[in-house]
Amino acid sequence: MKPMAVTNARILTCAFGAVPEVIEKGTVLWSGGKITAVGSSVEIPSDAIVIDAEGKVVTPGFIDAHCHIGISEDGAGWAGEDTNEATDPVTAEVRALDGINPKDIAFRDAVAAGVTCVQVDPGSANIIGGETLVMKTWGTVVDDLVVKRPSGLKAALGENPKRVYGTQRKMPATRMGNAAVMRKALTAAKDYLRKKENAKEPDKVPDLNLRNEMIAKVLKKEIPLRVHCHRADDIMTAIRIAREFDIDISIEHCTEGDLVGEQVKASGYPVTLGPSLTDKSKLEVKDIGFAAPVALSKLGVKLAIITDHPVLPIQYLRICVGLCVREGMDERIALLAITRHAAEIAGVADRVGSLEPGKDADLVIWSKDPLEYDAKAERTFINGEEVDHRRERGGLL
Repeated sequence: MKPMAVTNARILTCAFGAVPEVIEKGTVLWSGGKITAVGSSVEIPSDAIVIDAEGKVVTPGFIDAHCHIGISEDGAGWAGEDTNEATDPVTAEVRALDGINPKDIAFRDAVAAGVTCVQVDPGSANIIGGETLVMKTWGTVVDDLVVKRPSGLKAALGENPKRVYGTQRKMPATRMGNAAVMRKALTAAKDYLRKKENAKEPDKVPDLNLRNEMIAKVLKKEIPLRVHCHRADDIMTAIRIAREFDIDISIEHCTEGDLVGEQVKASGYPVTLGPSLTDKSKLEVKDIGFAAPVALSKLGVKLAIITDHPVLPIQYLRICVGLCVREGMDERIALLAITRHAAEIAGVADRVGSLEPGKDADLVIWSKDPLEYDAKAERTFINGEEVDHRRERGGLL
């Protein structure tokens, strides 16, 4: 495959270090799916395919660090709803990988909107809902699209688990129960690990337990617990439990994060914030909006802006970010929240999130600044190959 280059563009690299964050009249060169050079004076091989992007803006492909694309399929109804294994409050052994349909039509919408990478989570019906993964947004076989697996273990506090199991007259039926079930699951996995480590003879080793093996990855800090929590008290419960068990977490949604902003900052845990552009569907999101992302960004909390697709359709990710800027978020931080910072929170910054040599050639050519409401993703590249999101739509955007 011939090398390719985009030239004469305003490049927003979202990089940190050797590569400038903004390059006027710059070039991105790639080969074999990887970026080989970025700059204002890049030597282009004579056999390269060159795209003149004068007057355009180039960014890394956008990243949605928390969504349910592929496991909650658009337009498929019950048959395509595989988000929650709501049969037990702890289902750490289930894997998003096994529920994702790469032919979900929402992937076309993602590509059309410049979203090239997503973290797909199980839902929030369960206290511990299952394994998350990070994947690219275009292809046929999900295994081939995986960037990282597992990328975390989904957990949830607040209204959803207590509603799901409280109506079944089983624990958890309260916020106290939510926290207790989470502690019991972490403690059971801790005991399982201790028995494995202390077993002196093979026949003393406990039988393989997929649930405990998955939670053990959290206890050993191989992956974070990704905790769904909207309300301020639930945010503090997540932080409290993380400290008790000395584990890494990400605070997912964080709708009332502005009310406990100093505590979130002091915790050091990253935040995936959103969806801010949606309805007030339940009591714990009655104050949903842009106060939390703006306030936490100003405090210096590392955050990603998310859609929680299909709660907010994934094609509106950049619109949501643009509204954060309108409400007071620094534009640079807002762009990083769907590029480099999102990649860091998802654990895949070694491959995506910025335009730098050695990274995957995931990039988008925009008609103008992508945070402008009328910008269009004119050409999208994933792993160096152009993705034509119109192919299955008869040429219609």
